[in-house]
Amino acid sequence: MGKDIVLDLAALIIIVVLLISCILRKMTGSRSNRVFLLLVLTVAASTVFDIAAVLLDRNVNANIHALYAAHFGYSLTHFLTAPLYLVFFISLADTWHVLKKSILLKVMMFSPTIIVVALFLINTHTGILFSVDGGYTRGPYYFLLYVNVFLYVVFDIIFISWFHKLFSLGDLMAILFVVVFIIGSMVVQMLNPENLVEMFVGSVSLFLLSTFMQRPEEYVDSFTGLMKHSAYARDMKRNYFNGKHVTVIMLNISNYESVQAMIGFDSIMELLKKVAEEIHDSNKRLHGHADLYYLDNGRFRIMFSGKDRARAEAVAEDLNRKLKQPMHFRGVDITLAPFIVISQCPEEMTDFKMLMAFGADFHKKNYYTGRVMRASEMYDKNELDIQTNIDLIIERAIENDSFQVYYQPIYSLTRGKFISAEALIRLIDPQHGYISPEALITAAERSGAIHKIGEIVFDKVCQFIASEEFNDLGLDYIEVNLSVAQIMDSDLPDIITSTMEKYNIAPDKINLEITETAASYTQRVMMENLNKLVNAGFSFSLDDYGTGYSNMQRVIQMPLKLIKLDKSFVDENNNPKMWIFLENTVKMLKDMNMEIVIEGVETQEMLNAFTDLKCDFVQGYIFSKPIPKKDFVTFIANANK
Repeated sequence: MGKDIVLDLAALIIIVVLLISCILRKMTGSRSNRVFLLLVLTVAASTVFDIAAVLLDRNVNANIHALYAAHFGYSLTHFLTAPLYLVFFISLADTWHVLKKSILLKVMMFSPTIIVVALFLINTHTGILFSVDGGYTRGPYYFLLYVNVFLYVVFDIIFISWFHKLFSLGDLMAILFVVVFIIGSMVVQMLNPENLVEMFVGSVSLFLLSTFMQRPEEYVDSFTGLMKHSAYARDMKRNYFNGKHVTVIMLNISNYESVQAMIGFDSIMELLKKVAEEIHDSNKRLHGHADLYYLDNGRFRIMFSGKDRARAEAVAEDLNRKLKQPMHFRGVDITLAPFIVISQCPEEMTDFKMLMAFGADFHKKNYYTGRVMRASEMYDKNELDIQTNIDLIIERAIENDSFQVYYQPIYSLTRGKFISAEALIRLIDPQHGYISPEALITAAERSGAIHKIGEIVFDKVCQFIASEEFNDLGLDYIEVNLSVAQIMDSDLPDIITSTMEKYNIAPDKINLEITETAASYTQRVMMENLNKLVNAGFSFSLDDYGTGYSNMQRVIQMPLKLIKLDKSFVDENNNPKMWIFLENTVKMLKDMNMEIVIEGVETQEMLNAFTDLKCDFVQGYIFSKPIPKKDFVTFIANANK
């Protein structure tokens, strides 16, 4: 019974479909994609040679040279796929720089392939692998080709085990199936050469790898053609894990939001595509071989590795020059503000979290100069460490009960004494020192830890109010801030009332503060929470009035007792227009029977001005900054004598 080429034909169809898929899905950009394409072409060539060899074997009048060429081509390309699989896995993990450091590893990797190629070169004269005189027959050393394959299978297993953290579970499962299928098919065909299963199994294996591991649609942005945020995160995590040194050009269009508002969503996508083309052009023209990424919101990244790191500065300067030039786009004159920063990783950005934290908003935290900057010029190491590790810092503070409550006194102009204070959270981390409240609250709201922190602060305040020392101070109440996230929590009323009951405190001892930003929300849950708490006897104040876009109808509808005018009013009190606005604002709020607190008062001149304006309360550094409870008690006891 002769060899049947049905499985080979099926394999060829799969390979052709796979090649078309690689082209349509643009699987040619990265090094791993190019290696995969080479692997597919090698298997395709091997399949064609195998079909030709079988057909020529059947023809008794076949040309001996054509017959030898067919078998030679099949055997060589077929057994070269083994090292190509290893090269593909190395490219996926991007670990060439690790392997290049070891001569022993390089010898182990390439010596089996060199030996096999040498055997093929001398086979023409010796027939040690195969011969075609009188028909195709295997030579005495043909088994070495299978030994070569099994060696590379072992190398694959060792490599994947060594760098398994660089592969997802799906990747590992796909590789496992491929290894098992290939070993099984080779055993079958080695024992029974009439069963041509190797090419079919090889093509199916490549199809599996393409489906589960080569997914450019998950990593390529459809608008710009550059790789996505997910690809950037994957590649940079891999670089840090492997200890690979790279240079990253961070390009954030600092006026992106303004440009988008001016030209609209569809047009901004076209503009981003133009920026991507400029990046690609600069990289190519200056002979760079960088990986190009588009993250989001006008943020691009260009990553250089190896010898190409030296080209990063030239590419950055070229891009900066081109992107700053005014452009006429869809009838609108546009000038971009490309904020470009060069970062050496891991020399300047020591870990992945630091890199991502810095790259997210450096264009908002630093003054735009129009020149290419270095990352080391732009950040305070401790501040960036805090930003990078803020979630861990918060978690540690909650666990160790490290949060402190500071109090800033509030002075009554009508009664001539201090009658209340605002409770403010503070955190001094044992490793990073003072953590700014802005960074703390922002991160806590993002992570959801704000709910737990809010409970901690409220409990500490209630514990203080229930104490004898608070009672001796003669204060009316303490103001406690509520974040937007807390106000939207349907459990808020129960949490507050249960804590008050725990310490046996009357509701009038607490005044709850919400910000103007929170007041702009229209969610039903917020209004239900406010009404429940008002019905329970609590009062509310609106903080930071004047910093947002106040909807007066919303302000009127809310159960507010106090309005706190933001410090920005105080800072501009010398502006005649601002003073007119202030006078009318105070009159309007007074007519609505609301009491007014002026925040941020620092001088006697300011104090006199707002006293004349008939405001009710003053809060600011003219009296005291926020201070710890012990100092606050001493301050009030002395001041109110």
